[in-house]
Amino acid sequence: MRLALAQLSIRASDVSGNVGRATDRIEEAAARGADLVVLPEIFNVGYFAFESYAREAEAVDGPTLTTIANAAADHDVGVLAGSIVEDLDASAGTVATPSESGYANTSVLFDRDGTRQLVYRKHHLFGYDSAEQDLLTPGEEVPVTDFDDHTVGVSTCYDLRFPELYRRLMEAGATLVLVPSAWPYPRVEHWTLLPQARAVENLLYVAAVNGTGDFEDAELLGRSSVYDPWGTILSRIGDEPGLVFADVDAERVRDVRAEFPALEDRR
Repeated sequence: MRLALAQLSIRASDVSGNVGRATDRIEEAAARGADLVVLPEIFNVGYFAFESYAREAEAVDGPTLTTIANAAADHDVGVLAGSIVEDLDASAGTVATPSESGYANTSVLFDRDGTRQLVYRKHHLFGYDSAEQDLLTPGEEVPVTDFDDHTVGVSTCYDLRFPELYRRLMEAGATLVLVPSAWPYPRVEHWTLLPQARAVENLLYVAAVNGTGDFEDAELLGRSSVYDPWGTILSRIGDEPGLVFADVDAERVRDVRAEFPALEDRR
């Protein structure tokens, strides 16, 4: 399977422009042979545009994700729309239950025909001086889904710091974890270390896609990367917008786990 990470230039609250750049990258990636395209965290609004969250929140069948689903179908390519600010009340009866309310940081994986295959809501909401914990509701489910030869799981940005989540994904059968993110400077070393560690620990592929762009008090550092089950970097980009391609083979996961069966030695 050919994977493409779309490292987008994201501008605060420029929803139409951000979504337009995303669909342009989906079209380009598909034309270059991608089977699955991955978008960054809150790519439509901009993660750090907290003041816009409530105004721009949408249901999972709202305009942003409908546009992305249509792009997937138009170009015969899978797309992880990772992520948007989901209005849980508006999604009630679709993928949210009546007991869920408020807003969530939500990623949706679409099949090649635009069918919704997976919905993941970010589990670990960033604290410190971020507004995310005040504004959003954490997710509870850890879904996986089949796409081509892979079993795919999703986590989001800050989730990288919590290895137990990745262990749950591995135990659910994941061979590939997609990580849409909005990772800022100055934590470059953390961004390069953590996805590599999660790949090594669980002997699976980890594909971490970031955005680029300046916000009032943060700058996204880019450096989207794909790691194989040994933790080897298959492909990486710098801090400019662009596409990162990598071929990811589920058989490689099985081979590595057979050659180095560390997961069998857990106690």
